[in-house]
Amino acid sequence: MSNVLRSRMTIGLPITLSVVLMTLNVALMVFWIALQARTNKWSALIIGVVVFALILAGLSFYLFLMIKEVRLNQRQANFIDSVTHELKSPIASLKLYLETLEMRALSDDQRTKFYRVMEGELERLDHLITQLLEVGRIDAIGEQSDPEEISLETMLRKCGVAACAHHQKDEAETIQYDLQPMIIFARPLVVETVFRNLLDNAIKYAGDPPRVEVQVRKAERGRVIIRILDNGQGVPHELRKRIFQMFFRAGSELTRRQKGTGLGLYIVQVLVKQLRGRISVHDRAGVSGSVFEVDLPGHEQITNIPPETAGHSSQADFSSGEGG
Repeated sequence: MSNVLRSRMTIGLPITLSVVLMTLNVALMVFWIALQARTNKWSALIIGVVVFALILAGLSFYLFLMIKEVRLNQRQANFIDSVTHELKSPIASLKLYLETLEMRALSDDQRTKFYRVMEGELERLDHLITQLLEVGRIDAIGEQSDPEEISLETMLRKCGVAACAHHQKDEAETIQYDLQPMIIFARPLVVETVFRNLLDNAIKYAGDPPRVEVQVRKAERGRVIIRILDNGQGVPHELRKRIFQMFFRAGSELTRRQKGTGLGLYIVQVLVKQLRGRISVHDRAGVSGSVFEVDLPGHEQITNIPPETAGHSSQADFSSGEGG
């Protein structure tokens, strides 16, 4: 509660100060106009009105910058809270399991179960640290490899397997694929980072049980549309642009049930722009849930080339004769 009150007071101060100054400026401008109109000093009247208008514009711009800065500070505070929680939870869990292994004699099945849980916590830590590092080197992601032709079907299925493993879900029950054979030309790590984050986000915020659908469609003028649909509560209209901002997470860290840092969708947006694409979020038609739509340059895959061999130009690939 103290955090919420502090946030409201922080953003309330610049708003109140700016409103008071703007009201005073308007009152002085009205008084100046009335005074100069009575004395017929039209040159002084025009100069004064211009000056007061510039002051009013400056105050409005100051208010805009202050609100933007305060909101950024609030998002950074939320980010610190969430990262602290995300780091402490798996560390505390690992410590507890290690102490139990040292202090108690356990059966082989219990030890195996403990090891699996510990492995999951380590993967959670690794995922968090990877996200933090990606933000710091976001412009350099994938630079160690050259762009190549990537089969979207192969890449999306790979990302789906990884996202389901991260959330300990069965892929066959969680994700449904509806994919036209399409190819994009890009660095594989960049594309994988985009769709792993989007699929991770879709499963995280889906309903119970989670149901995610992945669609790939050919668009006009050499473009391809990738849609990731979930059965969650959807994204409110007023938050659809803000969710792509760095550190942004709706709600309070004290009441939020879903884990995260507010970096995943920011990373996605930056990388999609690098791929000369666009990303947007919409409601699902007729049912609850959200649709994340990615528009990228791409072309149709040649059907006689299997997806797993797309992007390679060996003679064996073209002579196999297998269907995609």
